[in-house]
Amino acid sequence: MQRPNIVFIISHDTGRYLGSYGRNVETPEIDELASEGIQFNNYFCSQPQCSPSRGSILTGRYGHNHGMMGLAHMGHSIYEELETIPSELNKIGYRTSLIGLYHETVKDEFDPYKLGYQHYQEVPGNWAADVTDHFVEFLKEEKAREDDSPFYISLGFEETHRPFDDYEPVDLDEVVVPDYLPDTEEVRRDFAQFYRSGMDMDDAVGRIKRTIKEYGFDENTIIIFTTDHGIAFPRAKGTLYDSGLETAFLMKFPQGMYEQGYQSDALLCNVDLMPTVFDLANCQVPEGIDGVSFLPLIEGETGKTRDYFFAEMTWHDKYHPMRGVRTEKYKYIRNFEDGPKVYMPYDLHISLTGEAVRDDYYVPNEKEELYDLEQDPAELHNIAKDVAYADVLADMRRKVDKWMEESADPLLKGRVPGYEAEEWQGVTDDYDGRKK
Repeated sequence: MQRPNIVFIISHDTGRYLGSYGRNVETPEIDELASEGIQFNNYFCSQPQCSPSRGSILTGRYGHNHGMMGLAHMGHSIYEELETIPSELNKIGYRTSLIGLYHETVKDEFDPYKLGYQHYQEVPGNWAADVTDHFVEFLKEEKAREDDSPFYISLGFEETHRPFDDYEPVDLDEVVVPDYLPDTEEVRRDFAQFYRSGMDMDDAVGRIKRTIKEYGFDENTIIIFTTDHGIAFPRAKGTLYDSGLETAFLMKFPQGMYEQGYQSDALLCNVDLMPTVFDLANCQVPEGIDGVSFLPLIEGETGKTRDYFFAEMTWHDKYHPMRGVRTEKYKYIRNFEDGPKVYMPYDLHISLTGEAVRDDYYVPNEKEELYDLEQDPAELHNIAKDVAYADVLADMRRKVDKWMEESADPLLKGRVPGYEAEEWQGVTDDYDGRKK
């Protein structure tokens, strides 16, 4: 049987802010992809910032296991010896390509060929429309090829990363502010531009779908759409709350390959993507990875592939080490350093929304956090000190302890090396809440 082509689309800082996930953003093209394919409603990233999360996608490993414990442009890299999705697909005859955005390095080098790709097309700005222009040219060339070897292509969009200043805002009345943020005019203005960024991205996805069909590749091409982590708003990106870890994940298969047109509520993590793609491509899954293939779910088996997943953050533009675990019902977070109750990356700190929440967020954090996700889905009420949840706390704490010990998490030996972004120099806010 001929191996399928795979078109992998990944956006930046989008979380699940799409119409098909119940948000009131107009994303009809992605919504159609979801309705025709399979939408996974409980798919999360293992790290709430781009480089480490994307490293987990590429390697099937948690951040401290693949080495990228912070941002690529701040000195963090994937271990050179690790297998990646493109490197392994190359071995079984796939032609692997990358167009547009990537945010991973190997040995501190921004080199897509070291990540395993055979071909790379740089796109200034990495805007979705421009990336799509190059994809159209790519498919034209594929159509003219005489051999039928399969391709894997990653399309990286800059949207919906900040800043949003160049986007014409939607009407403020159209904005629905999430429960974990204050509903003020400033916050609505921030979201109104974010919405438009997502709408531009959606237009590009529509062109990609139509081009695949126009050139006849829809008969043997799997389309995957995902996002790297939660939205670039306070209490989302850079946190281990669901708002920071939630990611969209959609798959559309060629007609007749698998049953489609439904949604799955199975708990999944983006470390599971690599083994799933490899199973679909009939490629050997590397030993020692953290991910578990969810192909059985796609094939119609009942049950689940995992009961929980781990989450972590170490470095972003500041040092803010956290480790956690999420089950279907509970979330446990451990903070390893004194700091603010809610960490905000610098671009969020200076945003309209960031200015609105600093007084509430820049107070001392707590060593442990526990949330009942059924009773408190926004994770606003820490129940770690509630005696009624003592057994749950102990169990979740043990899970994290065991994981860190068995994986030799460098955090167990103390502070992980890294450096703070220059933008923070001179900022006088009582960031960690200790001066008040």
